[in-house]
Amino acid sequence: MIHKNMFKMASVALSASLLFACSNTDLEETAEASSPAQEIVESEIDSVLTYTAGDEYEEIENAETIELSGTEADYASSAAVLFDEGTLTIKAGGTYVLSGSLDGQVVIDSEDDNPVRLVLDGVSIQSSESSAIFVEKAEKAIISLEEGSENRVADAANYSDTDDSDEPNAAIFSKSDLTINGTGQLVVEGNYNNGIASKDSLKITGGDLTISAVDDALMGRDLVAVKDGSITIEAGDDGIKTTNDEENTGTIALEGGTYSIVAGGDGIQSSADAYITGGDYAITSGGGSPETVKTNSPGPTQGTATTEETDDTSAKGLKTEGALSVTGGSFTVDSADDAVHSNGDVAISGGEWNLSTGEDGIHADQMMVLDDGTFDIAKSYEALEAAQLAINGGEYTLWASDDGINVSNGSVTTETAETEEGSATSDEALLTITGGFLSVDAGGDGLDANGSINMTGGTVLVNGPVTDMEGSIDYDNTFTQDGGLLIAAGSSGMVQSTSEDSTQSAVVMTFPDIQEAGTLTHLEDSAGNTVASFAPQKDYQAIYISSPDLQVGSSYTLSVGGSSTGEETEGLFTGGSYEGGTEVLSFVQEETATWLNEDGITEAAPEHAGGGAGGAGAAGGDRQGGPPQGANPMEQLDEETALQVEEILAQLEAGTLTEEQAQAAMAELGIEVPMRPAEDTVPAQ
Repeated sequence: MIHKNMFKMASVALSASLLFACSNTDLEETAEASSPAQEIVESEIDSVLTYTAGDEYEEIENAETIELSGTEADYASSAAVLFDEGTLTIKAGGTYVLSGSLDGQVVIDSEDDNPVRLVLDGVSIQSSESSAIFVEKAEKAIISLEEGSENRVADAANYSDTDDSDEPNAAIFSKSDLTINGTGQLVVEGNYNNGIASKDSLKITGGDLTISAVDDALMGRDLVAVKDGSITIEAGDDGIKTTNDEENTGTIALEGGTYSIVAGGDGIQSSADAYITGGDYAITSGGGSPETVKTNSPGPTQGTATTEETDDTSAKGLKTEGALSVTGGSFTVDSADDAVHSNGDVAISGGEWNLSTGEDGIHADQMMVLDDGTFDIAKSYEALEAAQLAINGGEYTLWASDDGINVSNGSVTTETAETEEGSATSDEALLTITGGFLSVDAGGDGLDANGSINMTGGTVLVNGPVTDMEGSIDYDNTFTQDGGLLIAAGSSGMVQSTSEDSTQSAVVMTFPDIQEAGTLTHLEDSAGNTVASFAPQKDYQAIYISSPDLQVGSSYTLSVGGSSTGEETEGLFTGGSYEGGTEVLSFVQEETATWLNEDGITEAAPEHAGGGAGGAGAAGGDRQGGPPQGANPMEQLDEETALQVEEILAQLEAGTLTEEQAQAAMAELGIEVPMRPAEDTVPAQ
């Protein structure tokens, strides 16, 4: 099985839970469900998190009052409190209200089974030897921030005793469950290592927290849960994190709050699963995204990364070792590494996402399901990447220096089996699109599947690439389109169309000359009804159009240039009228997939010309007349030559060969690959 971490996905139609699965069939069925629903995620949170008495702020009753003054403390003689040489030790459960200032330390070492509650009401605690607040022993520790109060705690830059791993290493350090609540302010200075740390669970239900830390700012070993509050973090390493990787531990659950996180490492990191149902997040990690993003595109580069990451450095915005499930929230992430990353699965069904990154926008090692939300990935290496990806809804504006959307199993080995419907693979890399509106601007492949693509709904617009060694649509196995609108404009060298078993018609037009960015391509039927009117954002020489309005046996006219009075969205015009263009050709849609050039219909291309690594099948393509005719050229090569071609393309994908070097190597094998003039390339965004 490819998936070690599985989490529940909601099905509106069945009102039941589905599990992430491995097969293509299960993925397609899952993609048609609504996943995950708010109530399902809340149920998952409830299974790992319980809020108990004292977690929410409660009115103060029967409290002991402690007034701090430098190295002195004033409290009732009956209080279960000890004070010695600047250390205030609380020995029993109850409520203790602290005010004033202390040059020393507050220690909780309770000898009973009752919770200990510290109410900070205008207090400053500065330790010169260790933690400012140290929970040595308690049934449960609660820190309440009194309304209108301003509080500060800071630990020493160097601790006097650091031999024992259980010794404190944070300004506020607890060996027991720790809860922070209230509405007051708390400034935490972690001068030695961490800001606030609990060796068990850490819950925050309120308060205005500002935390600075040499290492991690906010850490719970078993759990971090935030229900409300304002949290501002500046951390040398991670902002918020859990560390326990044992079963049913290490979860992060964020249900609300406002977050401003600047982290040298990861903004939020979970050692297990993470659930987010709300909140506003502004995260900068690893110094933010580079000014220009690296690329593996073989043509003129769109910039190179200005940061270099070591093997043990992680600078991601949101990161989970397990599954990440998000149903809502507002996210602004600027990260050197992936903006959103899961070593398991990702499921997003809502939220507003504004992401800039030097690596992937949203990455899942296993499965990714996107149901809803607004996604603006303004800068990335690859915008969306997973082993299997299902897009069911939402609005997406994606910019990538390499592939816009990529599905790949990476190092996972799959076995191919012959079925009645053809070949199929378990755990095959699969891109499924059932809904949503996507605009993709790619320096590499627009839609790249190292497996198959299945589209049944939605609108997808692809701009790019501009180099002939990449393709606006690139897949290895099959591409079936049975619904939705897909327009992909880019270079002509690696152009591909759908597989022969698609039920929705498509046309692929290859122009004799490169069309400038912003030039309309307009397709209409014999009655003058618009099928598609699209002005790509980049130069293009080939365009793929598949629409429910295209029907076999009907006549169509394709024009370029001109203008439209329709409503424009990401270059797509709807409604209005078209005028002023130049008619290129009229034709009859004779087959489901029709290939065109300026002379008319060309012979049918192979099922997926350009398939394979880097699109090897189109290596002999004719830029003037569209893709090669007849059989796939790779299938015509002898075994030795085919292996050499695959090696050249693998080096091209890895960036160890330039496009010119690959072209020369191909020429030595007798394979001519067209090149795009360097002056026609489009610079980085």
